[in-house]
Amino acid sequence: MVLLLLFAPATLYAQERSVDQELRTLLITTVNSADSFDDRFDAQVWLLDMSNRLQSRIPDHNRRLDLLRQIHREAIRAELQPELVIALIQVESGFNRYAVSSAGAQGLMQVMPFWKGEIGRPEDNLTDIATNLRYGCTILAYYLKKEKGNLIRGLARYNGSLGKTWYPERVMTAWYDHWYVHES
Repeated sequence: MVLLLLFAPATLYAQERSVDQELRTLLITTVNSADSFDDRFDAQVWLLDMSNRLQSRIPDHNRRLDLLRQIHREAIRAELQPELVIALIQVESGFNRYAVSSAGAQGLMQVMPFWKGEIGRPEDNLTDIATNLRYGCTILAYYLKKEKGNLIRGLARYNGSLGKTWYPERVMTAWYDHWYVHES
């Protein structure tokens, strides 16, 4: 399982540690702010579809639906496709909210804990699903916007592997193979 910055050299971590102030401001705004479905029927269809796909990984029905609702809410808030976020979570943590990488990244989306200090919220718990999704989706959306929608570069930047394609390819494969919603 690939975890955020798992293989990143110490110099890369030090480089990433010099925080992008625009991202820092965005995180402060979004983490401090307070459903994503416009239509009840759309919600039921999406939740049923994604729940069936996720069942082998999270057997408990209620836990699975709660996670999917939270993913959808945070993805839509950040203007991301929820299925892409699910694919990223699959690659990053295997849906283990308590996952911790060797670099110290935590939770479903493997968020680096230094962000808590950077935005003045040292008490935040990155293994809390809602908190982790808020941070992770905000960071991913920012990097995708910074890369002008280039998915390869945005995902690589999220992972700390900008210039390499192995990580974006893993996320995109998971997305297309397991989570992508094909239009009929």
